[in-house]
Amino acid sequence: MSDDALEITDPVVADEHELRRALGAFDLTLIGIGSVIGAGIFVVAGTAAAEHAGPAVMLSFIIASAGCFFAGLCYAEFAGMIPHAGSSYTYTYATMGRFMAWFVGWNMVLEYGVAGSGVAVGWSAYFLNLLSSFGITFPAAFANAPLAGADLGSMHFTGAIINLPALVLVLALTTLLVVGVRETARFNGAMVLIKVSIVLLVILFGLPYVTAGHLTPFIPPNEGVWGKYGVSGILAASGIVFFAYVGFETVSVAAQEAKDPQRDIPSAILITLVVCTTLYVLMGLVLTGITNWRDLNVGNPVSFAIGKIAALSWLTLPVNIGALAGLASVTFATMYGQSRVFYGMARDGFLPPAFASVHPKFRTPWLCTIAIGAVAAFLAALFPLDILADLVSIGTLVAFISVCVCVLLVRRRAPRANRPFRTPFIWLVAPAGIAVCGLMILSLSNGTWIRLVVWTAIGMVIYFGYSIRHALPSKWTVTNRD
Repeated sequence: MSDDALEITDPVVADEHELRRALGAFDLTLIGIGSVIGAGIFVVAGTAAAEHAGPAVMLSFIIASAGCFFAGLCYAEFAGMIPHAGSSYTYTYATMGRFMAWFVGWNMVLEYGVAGSGVAVGWSAYFLNLLSSFGITFPAAFANAPLAGADLGSMHFTGAIINLPALVLVLALTTLLVVGVRETARFNGAMVLIKVSIVLLVILFGLPYVTAGHLTPFIPPNEGVWGKYGVSGILAASGIVFFAYVGFETVSVAAQEAKDPQRDIPSAILITLVVCTTLYVLMGLVLTGITNWRDLNVGNPVSFAIGKIAALSWLTLPVNIGALAGLASVTFATMYGQSRVFYGMARDGFLPPAFASVHPKFRTPWLCTIAIGAVAAFLAALFPLDILADLVSIGTLVAFISVCVCVLLVRRRAPRANRPFRTPFIWLVAPAGIAVCGLMILSLSNGTWIRLVVWTAIGMVIYFGYSIRHALPSKWTVTNRD
């Protein structure tokens, strides 16, 4: 084998840290769809339309999906070459070294850890709406975040004590994740089938009630502020709705628990993106076409919009149930992804070895799953969705850009390396992914950038205080086939 080949070595003892390979192609695709279809349709789309893009939120979904599609093709190539847990963190470690691997991995902690919390907050809003439909009043002090305000200067206390439903959901899913991947895959599959069925019902019965009046003007004129309608509003909304797409990456995180990762992961990633983008655009059309889009800035925009049409009132209860199932499955998938990223980083020595320990019975990384669940529960209980969603988007976009850069580096270093999936038109696709994701990053708020800087500073303290002294040599070297 020449000096340029892709070789995988693993200095960690397999018995202690090996996960169970229990996921087939169908399971992986359901994990992808389960991660994506949720907050984007049931929560974020309403705010993006009402505050930024109007009916053109459909274009925002397409822009966000384009960035995901370009990055997804790069992910698919890496997933076939390096079928190990860790996703973009793992790929960066294989190509750009220890420091950049930590930087990307730490941002993935931000991405997945906060995503689960944010979606749990959305789940709470639909749960309360479902209770109210049965005449049950939940105490407001225990149903809302005590903090609010998207920018640091506008942060304030709301008077609430804790978002108890969101807290309980995260803790319950943490328990389920510890039990085992096969059991969680079954749970996720059931939730995906329920929510996709409800989404299809809303699209099918809602499309006949779409009116041109609600969609005019399709792109509302800008109000003199960046991100408030117009073209800048479409771009700003794309950065927000990008939160809805972060889950497709969870498919590659599951590589070490896939039965045939080189064959199944690339196809699962691409199928997930095609299915979810189609559903998002159609749902965006229904939401903004059946009611005044300016009124959609609510916690439960789908049931709110459906409730405006008397003939569709029968759908309100199924929508709330579908939203609960959908958002629960997204929370599960993001927490699953986070635990596997933590597991991968601990295996490599970036984090204490306890996080790489696998439960002797369930064969899951139980200690890191419990730690992730505790942090996610804390965030879900105290913070509102808008703050959490922007943090997820910026962390994810950083990871996507890094993967697009890494795949180009590997193509240059080892053009003849074994690639079970080969990204087509790589010198167009990867730069396009970098450009689109970079544009969405620039559209995010100043407060989000400040939080990213603070988060990165914390990560640097951990890296230079612990990781740099304990990180193992890279398991991978890049080589061409003879």
